Amino acid sequence: MNKTQIEKFYARLAASNPAPTTELHYASPFQLLIAVILSAQATDVGVNKATARLFPIAPTPELMAALGTEGLADYIRTIGLYRTKAKNVIATCRILLEQHAGQVPDDRTALEALPGVGRKTANVVLNTAFGHPTIAVDTHIFRLGNRTGLAPGKTVLEVEQKLLRVTPEKYKKDAHHWLILHGRYICKARQPECGRCVVAELCCFAGKTL
Repeated sequence: MNKTQIEKFYARLAASNPAPTTELHYASPFQLLIAVILSAQATDVGVNKATARLFPIAPTPELMAALGTEGLADYIRTIGLYRTKAKNVIATCRILLEQHAGQVPDDRTALEALPGVGRKTANVVLNTAFGHPTIAVDTHIFRLGNRTGLAPGKTVLEVEQKLLRVTPEKYKKDAHHWLILHGRYICKARQPECGRCVVAELCCFAGKTL
């Protein structure tokens, strides 16, 4: 995909969804961080169901840490890998309290030092909570980057780095949300809905179902 096509690609996604955002429910940077940790290998819908019960009881690091691992596990046991996630969340809460005055750091290195937080999670928090022009590459964006020709790469990091290089500056802040939503609902893994796709004519996918 060339520079002109990429500009059109993003312009069309922007026109179809002018104010994209995460589908995770949260009311603070802390709640977003916890929701993203819980969302690994789980659906946003499943996470939202669990946090609808959890966040009213434990909306802050102090209150969540007070639940303890077993107490937290009771709220999130419907989510995959819930025991490991409970341990990581409680450990993260304690670090936030001990090292960051209970606040989520606006810094990649500090975020990635938290248990259960990798590059993708850090990118989501930096982008959604703090407005950084980061692009978190999940399975949807990895597939879309390769399938469309927007940013082909063999690894998640390679796709992320290419996206950051080719995405026009004015679109970088929202690119993550446009791409993940497009991959989730239109450019699906098994049966992409090319007939509903606003960027189909720009896409390089040989198997388009137009």
